[in-house]
Amino acid sequence: MLLHGLRSPVFGTNTLVLAAAADGPAVVVDPGAGSAPLVHEALRRHGLHVGAVVLTHGHADHLWDCAAVAGEAPVLVGADDADRFTDPAGHLGAVGGAFAALAGTAWQPVSEVRPVGPGAHEPVPGVVLHAVAAPGHTPGSTLWRLDGVTALTGPAFAEAGVTAHDGPVVLTGDVVFAGSVGRTDLPGGDEATMRRTLRELASSLPADALLVPGHGPATTAARELATNPFIARALA
Repeated sequence: MLLHGLRSPVFGTNTLVLAAAADGPAVVVDPGAGSAPLVHEALRRHGLHVGAVVLTHGHADHLWDCAAVAGEAPVLVGADDADRFTDPAGHLGAVGGAFAALAGTAWQPVSEVRPVGPGAHEPVPGVVLHAVAAPGHTPGSTLWRLDGVTALTGPAFAEAGVTAHDGPVVLTGDVVFAGSVGRTDLPGGDEATMRRTLRELASSLPADALLVPGHGPATTAARELATNPFIARALA
């Protein structure tokens, strides 16, 4: 499976392109503001077309270019974040105005929002994503696990010095970063829920998992469980 990372120009969101093989359907994860031209070029280069868009959560910096990327394809999001498509910038609270100004384009509604729950989902043939509910940063924050990745390219991997990985890959969105975790002070965030999520992840994440966060470099579950001070605090 191909996993190609892009860096959205607004807020540096990691936008990802997943495909079972070249010349077929792809899943685009978290198409942040300004990512659409980058996504379209990556698709063209690999002979791909968008079969679905998948979101780690409903913040505007992860979904702003959904309409431009998805077209008529469905957009999958954790059920508790599905309401954020009515006014994504507004759901960022005080940060929303600054984000909308930086985005440079108006919000465009998407054709189909598909709320999903935990479990296995196959948004396009050959790409199976296992959803894990991880609330706290937002109510519907979702981790997506995938197996069988054979090609890793893009800035999130280059910054971590990762060119290949034999184990599972987990897309953590804004729940777990390299050395940090997601903030909980935006509308819908909840510190106590985040701590509970981090405790659950500490006992359930495969130790050999490669973690691909919503911002910044990739990391590993083993490294974050051993050194991430916010996870340590949640476990204390």
